[in-house]
Amino acid sequence: MPTIDEIPKRRSVHDLTFSALQQELVEAGINPFHALKLWSTLHRQAVKTLEEQTDFVPPVQRWIREKIGARESARHFFQETPEPVADIASSDGLTRKFLLRLHDGQTIETVVMGYPRRFTACVSTQAGCAMGCVFCATGQMGFVRHLEPGEIVGQVLHAQRALRAAGHSGLRNLVLMGMGEPLHNYDSVMTALDIISDTAGINLGPSRISVSTVGVVPGILRMAREKRPYLLAVSLHGATEEERAALVPVSRRWPLSELIAACRTYGDTTGQRILFGWTLIAGVNDTPAHAERIAVLLKGIDAHINLIPLNPTGGFSGSTTQEEAAQAFKSVLQAAGFPSTIRQRRGIDVAAGCGQLKAVRNPA
Repeated sequence: MPTIDEIPKRRSVHDLTFSALQQELVEAGINPFHALKLWSTLHRQAVKTLEEQTDFVPPVQRWIREKIGARESARHFFQETPEPVADIASSDGLTRKFLLRLHDGQTIETVVMGYPRRFTACVSTQAGCAMGCVFCATGQMGFVRHLEPGEIVGQVLHAQRALRAAGHSGLRNLVLMGMGEPLHNYDSVMTALDIISDTAGINLGPSRISVSTVGVVPGILRMAREKRPYLLAVSLHGATEEERAALVPVSRRWPLSELIAACRTYGDTTGQRILFGWTLIAGVNDTPAHAERIAVLLKGIDAHINLIPLNPTGGFSGSTTQEEAAQAFKSVLQAAGFPSTIRQRRGIDVAAGCGQLKAVRNPA
């Protein structure tokens, strides 16, 4: 009788890149050519149950039957189909938030936002977050665990199915700005993005995928070194060491000076523009003087600055900047030569806005 260590660990088939899926078939004595149809069925068609598909060649059908099953019965692989606990539509008519339960009972939140002629999904990369940003609901709940690649991919597939069921063509953009710090879970995130951007599968182009970070310097430098093709979005929020550390505790580990140096290295190495995020908090960081300090800090960096009016959370008492002050802030940045956008507030009534995602840890 095999010991526990000898029993193969069951994995999500959605953890596999295309080349890894090919290798699995080769090891089973199957022509790797057949991986393309299997891959397309999993990712482009977003089929939830492979065992119900009858149009594979017999060797692949047998491999599916023997290797893939329900999570409880799977010998080697299971399909990543997070269980929808809640599907909440915002009164804005354009935003939906999904509460999804993972295999261990943890729950995460995924948001789909509609814009003219396109849809964007905001997905989570961790259950909880270790970064502790004071105005962020996910940071307030603390860190639970990293997500596996398939759990990130599974959110995108869930969003695709929901959009198609509603008569839409599917996603056009993806932002990794949900629960968690993507660069704290670097390997899983990059594997997931390799899968999501594969042209034979989900086929979201790298230029339409944004990876957000609160300033994990080693991850930024690694993205630069590996020349990852995705957009980098850096959450700034403060233009001096003291201001930023008060809002973003991780700045004490990677000071603002190191972060900006890493961003310069990233820009010089990749040639890509960096998106900087600035949450506008009334009376804290929303004056023209703050905007002027940003312009000095980012001088020489190819940057676009997204201004994000603070969204309310239960654990932070700050209030959002008024429209007039936000416009004045934006004007200073634009006068200094930095393109800037005031982010639309979406899904606030269902806590689907930026910084508001906070799932129940282990719902009954």
